[in-house]
Amino acid sequence: MKLFYKPGACSMAAHILLNEAGAPYLLEKVDTEQGTTETGVSYLTTNPRGYVPALRLDDGAVLTENVAILHWIGEQFPELAPEFNDQPLLRFRQLELLSFLSSELHKAFSPYFSGKTFTEAEQAAIRSTLDAKLGQFNDLLAQGQSYLIADAFSVADAYAFVILNWTNFIGVSLDTWPETKAYVARIAARPSTRKTLQEEGLAA
Repeated sequence: MKLFYKPGACSMAAHILLNEAGAPYLLEKVDTEQGTTETGVSYLTTNPRGYVPALRLDDGAVLTENVAILHWIGEQFPELAPEFNDQPLLRFRQLELLSFLSSELHKAFSPYFSGKTFTEAEQAAIRSTLDAKLGQFNDLLAQGQSYLIADAFSVADAYAFVILNWTNFIGVSLDTWPETKAYVARIAARPSTRKTLQEEGLAA
C-alpha cells in the first residue's frame, strides 16, 4: 500500500502506525499547495479534495479522511491494540477519542496554519479556544495513565501526538499542561515515532 503524506501534517499519524505495526508500505509526498505529488502527478486524481492523507490499498482502492484511515489501520493490525479483544467497548472509546481529536483539538489548531491575518482580538479568541481544548485533553490524562486507552499505546495516541506536536511550530508551550507535555515526550521517544520523523525529514 502507499501512503500519500505531507511532512508534519495529520497524515503522520497513519505513518507512525504503519511503522508501529511493521507493515510494508510506500510513501509519496504531496505538495498540497501545488496539488501535485513528488512524482509530478496531479494529487487530485488520488484525492479530489486535495488534502492528506490518502491511503492506496494493495488492490488499488483509495481510502481518504484521516479518521477512516486510522480506524482501518487499527482493524488491519489488531496487534496495535490487543486489549480490544477482551474489551470490545474500547473500540468505540477509540472512535470517541478520534472524533474529539478531529473535530475539536485538530480544529483548534487550524487557524494557525490558515495563512490568514487576524486582529489582536481574533488572535486572543483563537488562543483561548486552543487553551480550552488543550485543557480538555489534559483532563483525559489527569488520572495518571500513560496513554489514552487502557493505558496502552493505540491509534488514538498516534493522532494525538501529531496534533500536540504542532505546538512546537506555533510557539505554544505545554508547560501549563504537565501531563500532556510528558505524554508528548513519551510518544516522541517511541521507535516508530522516531523513524517516522526521520522519514518525513523532521528529525536527524
